[in-house]
Amino acid sequence: MAKKSGIIAKLMSVLIWLTGVLVSLAVGSGMIEKVLTVNWIPEIVTVVAGWIVVISTILGIVLAIANK
Repeated sequence: MAKKSGIIAKLMSVLIWLTGVLVSLAVGSGMIEKVLTVNWIPEIVTVVAGWIVVISTILGIVLAIANK
């Protein structure tokens, strides 16, 4: 039983991590394409923030894979 719950916990962890990656990339690309904006922040700042989100997400993916 302990092995089965350990596997399920690992799968859930990977699923949650993958969901976070996909959401981060979706939000970042929405900001880059000016689909997601904040009213009181200039568009150029939103685009730059979108690139920061995408780059940091990709960096996080690379570091997570390198850590395994």
